[in-house]
Amino acid sequence: MSTICETTFRVDSRDVDMFNQCRPSALLGYLQEAATQAAIQLGASGPEILEKYNCLWMVSRNWVELDAPLRWNEEVTIQTWHRGGSGVATYRDFDIFRDGVRIGQGVSQWVMVDADTHKLYRLRDVVEFQGTDGGERKKTMKLHRVPMPQTFQETGHRYLGYSDTDINGHINNIHYADFACDALHLERHGQGKFVREFQISYIGECKAGEELAMETAVEGEHLYARGVGAEGDSRFEYAMTLADFT
Repeated sequence: MSTICETTFRVDSRDVDMFNQCRPSALLGYLQEAATQAAIQLGASGPEILEKYNCLWMVSRNWVELDAPLRWNEEVTIQTWHRGGSGVATYRDFDIFRDGVRIGQGVSQWVMVDADTHKLYRLRDVVEFQGTDGGERKKTMKLHRVPMPQTFQETGHRYLGYSDTDINGHINNIHYADFACDALHLERHGQGKFVREFQISYIGECKAGEELAMETAVEGEHLYARGVGAEGDSRFEYAMTLADFT
């Protein structure tokens, strides 16, 4: 069964940066809401999964690619579909449209964890996912941990607060893009360019009240950031590629 959900958003003044471009975090917010609406259609929304399986949804990786920047007051339409479920991780695919023309795409990887033990749940046991995919639209891309440079520079610390949290009490996945863009000083690197591609790996859970050491690296148009917890391990890793636009 092919189940494609379509949701349209308008890029508003809260979503754009100083270059009048939709921030990566705002675009992730559109994808997240489109995914939520699609999960509701499948009967697999967060509250339903918690009630039926005592599990929580957790995103483990996000990847987005754009051919052109999105700007204030433009309409963006997201088409998304679930790629089916069998192992412990599942994929959701996205196509991004402006004025009926596809200008980007995305892939997210999700896992279900037991609400009490946080053990991974086998997705083959989730009846709502059986036989669902995007048909001919299904993407083949698999997401792996972001490849990172060998050398990083610590650029500061990021306190995680109430405004960063989601319904599960964790840091909302879209905010990690803001953490990375701030640490990388995108206000310096972004003039005359747009974010062509970015990927985030969510490695360790973060909650309000914690503080991350932010580390960055820049290799030409490729920018990298990671947040390191008090224990010295990476909590998230971010890679971004900038491109010129006409």
